[in-house]
Amino acid sequence: MEALYKHQIDFISYLQRLLQEGDFSSTYKFAFLHALADICIEKDVPSNGSLPISFDEIVDKLILLYWQHAKPFFPETEQQLQGGILLQNSGKQAKIIADIIAIQSNGARNLSQAKSSHYWPQIYRNTMRTLKEGPLWRLQILSKQEECYLFPHIKSRSYIELNAGIADCFRMFHDLVVQFSRQGWIEKISKIQENQQVIGLAGELSDFLFGTSRTSLKPASELFKEIQAGNCFYCKKPLKGNAEVDHFIPFTKYNNDLGHNFVLAHKACNNNKRDYLAAPEHRENWQEQNLVLNERLITTELTNYFTCDVARAAHVANWAYDIAEKNGSKYWLAIRDVFV
Repeated sequence: MEALYKHQIDFISYLQRLLQEGDFSSTYKFAFLHALADICIEKDVPSNGSLPISFDEIVDKLILLYWQHAKPFFPETEQQLQGGILLQNSGKQAKIIADIIAIQSNGARNLSQAKSSHYWPQIYRNTMRTLKEGPLWRLQILSKQEECYLFPHIKSRSYIELNAGIADCFRMFHDLVVQFSRQGWIEKISKIQENQQVIGLAGELSDFLFGTSRTSLKPASELFKEIQAGNCFYCKKPLKGNAEVDHFIPFTKYNNDLGHNFVLAHKACNNNKRDYLAAPEHRENWQEQNLVLNERLITTELTNYFTCDVARAAHVANWAYDIAEKNGSKYWLAIRDVFV
C-alpha cells in the first residue's frame, strides 16, 4: 500500500513539473494530456498495469477536444478575429481548428459525422502529422531534457504504451489531470494578444471551451421516450411533457455525449440528481435498458448525432463507480435528496 501511495505522489509531482518545466508554445500539449486521461477511463487496463494507446485513438480524441474550440466565441466580433474563433497559438491559427471549421461548415455535427465526410482523410492526416511533430514526443521534455515517466519514446511503433501503473493513476486522478490541462489551456488562450479583444465580452471562457454539452439532445429525447414508454427513468412515473435528457454518468465527470449514457427523466428528478452518481439499483436498470436490451436500437438511431460505443459507455461507468466506491461517496436514489 505504501508503494502505491508513493507511485501516486510521484505521478502528481511529475504532472506539476510537466506544467511548470514543459514548453507549452501552443495548446496541443494540454490537449494531448487531456486526451490521455480520457482514454484511460474509456478502456480496461491490462493486468500488467501498462496500457497501449494507438495513434488513431489519440487523433480521434484530439479532434473531439478541439471540436467546440472551432466555433465562434463571440460572433459579433467577426471583423475583428477570424469569424470570432479564438486562436490556439500566437500568429497563425492552429491547423486542427481550420480543418474542423471546414468539416463543420459542411454539416458535420459530431465526430461520427465528421468521419463520414470527404474531408476526414485530410483532417486525419494533418492531425496525425501535428501529433507526431508536436506533443507526442515533446510533452515529456522537462527543462530541455527527456523524462519519459508516462511512456517510453519508441518512434517505430504506431502506438504508445503507458508505463506500468500510469493508466491507473490517470484513472484515479482523472479530475485533477483534466483540471490541470484545462487551466493551462485556458491561460494559454487568454494570454494571446489577438484573443484579448473578445475574451471577457461574453460569458466565461472555461464554460465556452469545456462547459455543458452544446449538442441538441432532441433526438435522444424522442428515442428514450419511446424506450422508456413515456416514463421517467428514475421514479418510473409518467413524464407528461416535463422531460429532460440526463447524462447517466454526469457530464461534469465525463464531458462527452455518449448515446448509451442518456436516459430521460422528469426535470425535477434530473435537477435533484445534479452531478451525483445514481444509486446502484439505477445503474443496474441503466445497464439493462441501454447496454443490453436497446444497445443496437440506440446505436442505429443516435449514431448520426452522438458517439455510440457501448463498450466505452460501460468502461466509463465502471471507472466512475469504482472511484466513488474507493472514495466512500454517497449515491443519489430519489428526489428530495435521498442518498444511499
